[in-house]
Amino acid sequence: MSASDHPSAARAPENIAVPLLDLKRHYAPLRDQIAAALLRVCDSGAFVLGPEVQALEHNLAGYCQVRHAIGCASGSDALLLALMALDIGPGDEVILPSFTFFATASAVARLGARPVFADIDPATFNLDPRHVQHLVGPRTRAILPVHLFGQCAEMEPILRIAQSAGIAVIEDAAQAIGAEYDGRRAGSMGHIGCFSFYPTKNLGGAGDGGMLTTSDDTLAEKLRLLRVHGMAPRYYHKMVGINSRLDSFQAAVLNVKFSHLEHWTAQRQANAQRYAQLFAAAGLDRVLVLPQPAPWRRHVWNQYVIRVPDGRRDALRQFLAEAQIGTEIYYPLGVHAQECFRHLGYREGDLPETDQAAREVLALPIFPELTEQEQHAVVQRIAEYYRRQAGAHSLPAPKFLRYRSACPHLPELGS
Repeated sequence: MSASDHPSAARAPENIAVPLLDLKRHYAPLRDQIAAALLRVCDSGAFVLGPEVQALEHNLAGYCQVRHAIGCASGSDALLLALMALDIGPGDEVILPSFTFFATASAVARLGARPVFADIDPATFNLDPRHVQHLVGPRTRAILPVHLFGQCAEMEPILRIAQSAGIAVIEDAAQAIGAEYDGRRAGSMGHIGCFSFYPTKNLGGAGDGGMLTTSDDTLAEKLRLLRVHGMAPRYYHKMVGINSRLDSFQAAVLNVKFSHLEHWTAQRQANAQRYAQLFAAAGLDRVLVLPQPAPWRRHVWNQYVIRVPDGRRDALRQFLAEAQIGTEIYYPLGVHAQECFRHLGYREGDLPETDQAAREVLALPIFPELTEQEQHAVVQRIAEYYRRQAGAHSLPAPKFLRYRSACPHLPELGS
């Protein structure tokens, strides 16, 4: 047997291209099942809010540990509908993180309410409960934590703050289906949970789609009305809603994929663990800040986001792009700094952890079908970048103390 035929050779780093995400690879094994499911929808003629949607709602209600799941047209609409169901509008304030996708804040603004941006816990990138506590005021109507990158926010203090103030909690769980906080599933802890089925999500469709979760019977009934123009019965309108119905094609695709979700989650978790081992073996844990699950969490790894300190993030990303290694920056700018929200008056330094994260974060491939060989290639290229930067000298470790969690029971990274 030659050296190239040795079993370990398959794990050796090579000059191979690695995509950030490969949806073709993801869908290929399910092609026939999905085609059959779509054909059933065509044969049934039930294209909107039909049996496929009802089956998905039933399955996800059980999975998310709630009494009700209500399908809608997108994750963005889920956020909008949740706020509408709570009668949030002009003059109201909603506290939310700035380090998130734009839809979290835009739903608030579209209703005429004011988004009040809180800073993040630098260890998890999620909402900092200590900052939230300082922001609650007489106009505050809701807190909107985001379970970013597949890890739940620090929900116990957030829920305690909300209960004390008599305000609602809406969970943005678009990136966190199946994630848990102390055994409780994302979307089950607040008054309403909001999910996205965008194709890049852990449970992604073949287009847009969304879901709302709640165990409040009254809110569930209101959400079902709001997604169909407030109509019940047909052509009689009890309130002004929107058109945000989940179509049966998307539900059919999601029903096929749902049975694989736990397996894909386990693959993502294994990939994250392998990254940690590879980075440590290469000594890169001394120059990068690696993500890790916080205590009492089930992390589902929608993204694997490292921090690249010392102003090297953009150069590293360019180096990886030239080596055909896919990466992404989630997010290059806090929402508070976006042009459309300048009128809110936020200044540089108001949210320092958000600003710092925007300068340092870099997402690496983590999709379930990612191979061990591909992960070796990613780590090899990052190691090569640092070797070129440092020559024969080792780089100093980053200031791990800076990334201590805002929550006192969480350990410091690097400890």
